[in-house]
Amino acid sequence: MKHPLPAQPAHICVLRLSALGDVCNLVPTVRALQRQWPEARITWIVGKGEHSLLSGLTGVEFVVYDKSTGLAGMRAIWRQLKDTHFDVLLHMQQALRASALSLGLKAKVRIGYDRARAKDWQYLFTSHQLAPRERAHVLESFMDFARTLGVEDCRLDWRLDVPSEAYTEAARVTGEAPYLIISPCANPRLRNFRNWSPEGYAAVVDHAWQQYGIRSVMTGGGSPQEREMGARIKALVSEGAVIDAIGGTSLKGLLAMIDRAVAVIAPDSGPVHMGNALNTPVIGLYATTNPERAAPYCWQHLVVNRYPDAVKTYLHKQMDEINWGQRVRHQDAMSLIRAEDVIARLAELLADTDGVIRGQSCERLPVAAVSSTDTTSSQSPSARGDA
Repeated sequence: MKHPLPAQPAHICVLRLSALGDVCNLVPTVRALQRQWPEARITWIVGKGEHSLLSGLTGVEFVVYDKSTGLAGMRAIWRQLKDTHFDVLLHMQQALRASALSLGLKAKVRIGYDRARAKDWQYLFTSHQLAPRERAHVLESFMDFARTLGVEDCRLDWRLDVPSEAYTEAARVTGEAPYLIISPCANPRLRNFRNWSPEGYAAVVDHAWQQYGIRSVMTGGGSPQEREMGARIKALVSEGAVIDAIGGTSLKGLLAMIDRAVAVIAPDSGPVHMGNALNTPVIGLYATTNPERAAPYCWQHLVVNRYPDAVKTYLHKQMDEINWGQRVRHQDAMSLIRAEDVIARLAELLADTDGVIRGQSCERLPVAAVSSTDTTSSQSPSARGDA
């Protein structure tokens, strides 16, 4: 028997394990659920690394799954929750691992993506599916779960917990002078070429230092790939232009650094969405993924968008001929982004002397493709109505 959607759920389970950027995009949905049902318990089953970012989120009970533990880790969670009965399970991870984990959870109603958005046969593991929606941003797809339950107040609210010791950690790295965050590497995935060139980053870092007197702080994990990228960038820039903090901070420390930064410059990766969650301006670098689907939600007007060029150059198609979430899996696609494109976005941001950009309300803003012949924005954010 198919249970109806609960009118007033007492206990909600959120199942989303990864990744850092996605869990940041999911937080506003959790806040919307809390506004609708302030007395409801919310249990979020989340990945280990993602929990270290989200820990302290008010009103949320976390159950942590370490994917390296495999089936044994799932069984441990099932034992932990064996006496827990959820009114509704929000299955928000389109992966077989998450679907397998969901099988051991007790829930009257299981909501997942509609067939068009579902991957890895996720719809087979749910009792209710979202209403179809074409061309949805990731954040909006998450919010659709709240809307399906009848939530109407979908204002965006994050309020991530950044403890005082994280700001102390950040200050030891950055000092007190203004700085940019440069996070040059996305997580490596098979044939998912999202990283820009060290030469491009170096040109932007040098420009920020020489033109504005603003240092750049490089951040990232401690993998050999990331450390090598940082070393290559550092070797190309002027003395004093950059601080290499790759592998040198906790995730909470990174949040604090991003919160105090002038801006974040990074490809499609966790830090652009962390910046978005903290209302720090973000210049996202996009060519292999569709920024209208995956760019930092509140800063889409600052994206350097070469995705349409990449689709044309490497897929030999127009935008209306491809699927919404299609990636351009070509190792040269990010080379379509030029240093001048990024410098123009930085100039646009830093020209905002009245603080309009940083203080703007968070609404969905249009992503403008960078012209192949024009490296500057034709209008300021306020002139376009973006601020």
